[in-house]
Amino acid sequence: MKGDENKKIALFEGEKVRKQFYNNEWWFSIIDVISILTDSDRPRKYWNDLKKKLIDEGYIQVSEKIGQLKMEAIDGKMRHTDCSNTETLFRIIQSIPSKKVEPLKRWLAQVGKERIDEIENPELAQERMKVTYEKKGYPKNWIDKRLRGMAVRQDLTDEWKNRGVQKNIDYAILTNEIMQGTFDMNVDEYKKFKNLERENLRDHMTDLELILTMLGEATTTKLTKGRDSQGFEELQKNAQDGGKIAGKTRKDIELESGEKVASNENYLEIENKKKIENRQD
Repeated sequence: MKGDENKKIALFEGEKVRKQFYNNEWWFSIIDVISILTDSDRPRKYWNDLKKKLIDEGYIQVSEKIGQLKMEAIDGKMRHTDCSNTETLFRIIQSIPSKKVEPLKRWLAQVGKERIDEIENPELAQERMKVTYEKKGYPKNWIDKRLRGMAVRQDLTDEWKNRGVQKNIDYAILTNEIMQGTFDMNVDEYKKFKNLERENLRDHMTDLELILTMLGEATTTKLTKGRDSQGFEELQKNAQDGGKIAGKTRKDIELESGEKVASNENYLEIENKKKIENRQD
């Protein structure tokens, strides 16, 4: 799996449930589900006791169908945690006395169906994403750029994958090369500049920041194809060159406008300030 495209957090009644797309289906963190159903302050112990109970009752197959996948823990580190697919999770939650069991079962079924639908028709994923951004307050023109940026990013990572990149750290290094060349900051430095922690950097970019990011990545893709680059070192050179080209454009904009492109405010903060100013006028 590359990047974070298959590792996500879903929300059920405002509670977080970690999920990961594995073996062509969603797998969910059992501990997260236990926390929601039981309101226990020790969900891990509750799960260990329940697992023993299920085995004692003869449901050995439940235990056999539980896998450990790496998911992001509270401290931000990737740790192995017990996970199961929808079918197995249904069996587990049926053993838990809770009013939330039936709503959770319906939610799990819907989440699984949405992913299958999106695989068959990728446009559905874009439509759902548009709705999500709209609910957060983003305007249509920004959403269009953000979605276009995702498509540009996907083209680039597909090229990297086909040309020898396999490790997540290599994707991160190549991305940092482009960001460094474009904005004179790597991803972590840029997030600190915007006072972000675990948030998605691109969700907090202005229109121009998004456009320059797309330019850097689209240029890198073009260079990679044109040079027919293979292997990490050649791809890294393309990322550096693509970033430099986008960086030169940024510097030209800053020279002519007299203003810095990179903003330490996130996009919604800027938009909200504009709305307040317009109301006052």
